[in-house]
Amino acid sequence: MKILVIEDERELSGNIKKYLEADNYLCEQVFNYNDATEKLMLYQYDCILLDLNLPDGDGMKLLDEIKRKDIRSGVIIISARDSLDDKIKGLKEGADDYLAKPFSLSELSIRVYALLRRQSFSSNNILKSNEVEIDLLSKAVKVRDTIIVLTKSEYDLLLFLIGNCNRVVSKNAIAEHLSGDMADMFDNHNFVYAHIKNLKSKLGDAGCLNCIRTMYGTGYQWVE
Repeated sequence: MKILVIEDERELSGNIKKYLEADNYLCEQVFNYNDATEKLMLYQYDCILLDLNLPDGDGMKLLDEIKRKDIRSGVIIISARDSLDDKIKGLKEGADDYLAKPFSLSELSIRVYALLRRQSFSSNNILKSNEVEIDLLSKAVKVRDTIIVLTKSEYDLLLFLIGNCNRVVSKNAIAEHLSGDMADMFDNHNFVYAHIKNLKSKLGDAGCLNCIRTMYGTGYQWVE
């Protein structure tokens, strides 16, 4: 799952990135309004952490832009503005959650998890598709009660495919989801092919066959 941290306090932003990456999220950082706008035009994110007090613009205006352009990312406001009026305004403007500073990183992490769960998997902690069962809290993956050991990238890929069930997902979309803006630096999609191959192999060995369909020249599809 990919997160954009829009926060001008570099130490706090770095701490958030480090903590969430330890929870297996892919995090990217921007420190001002203009860079945030550029990122949101170029890339897709599952969750945006948005500070309201940016040095070159108002985070509330950026929130309005996100909703006006129908950017379908969950938004959690992280702000020193902790009055009830600010919280009500932020939620009315379209934020999914509001966390006032100072906050614990563990609380932020569980808010992110809860948001992504609501967005993608109907608020269930256990995700089931075909023969696959995923515990979203422990990140344990089973096929017919057999534990499947996946790498972080394979796990993220599996969730991405299931979250887009029966849709064809392009190789570019997968590359961006797994590596963020680093995807632009790769000359080819060999790493996508490798992750798909390994994931198919592990699922197949456990008895989950033909769940991932290759759409030649287009991408891949999780078939349910």
